[in-house]
Amino acid sequence: MSNHPIVHIEISSLNTQASGKFYADLFGWHIEQMPEMNYATFETHEGVGGGFNPVGEGVPAGTVTIYVDTDDIDATLARVEKLGGQTLATKTEIPGFGWYGLFRDLSGNMIGLYTRLPEQPS
Repeated sequence: MSNHPIVHIEISSLNTQASGKFYADLFGWHIEQMPEMNYATFETHEGVGGGFNPVGEGVPAGTVTIYVDTDDIDATLARVEKLGGQTLATKTEIPGFGWYGLFRDLSGNMIGLYTRLPEQPS
């Protein structure tokens, strides 16, 4: 069972290339551009990494979204609804990585849920 740590942070970006360069130059973070997804990931020296999410409908400039690990996105979203929150995105596959879901909490914050693909035996 997951202890629900924060596992990923997304920062909205008008330009993922420029955002990647800015944070690499500012903090020395490792940036990986993923042009096929119009996305870039970052790895910090310690702690949680994340990505740069393109600004668009549903992701206005200034949006920062945390993703919390869960073993069961569907059950967690059902609990969100029971507690008065709102599901924004049901369990959705991220090919090659895992699944995510999104919800809005009681204060209107958008929070992500994440389940990674199981590790494959070598």
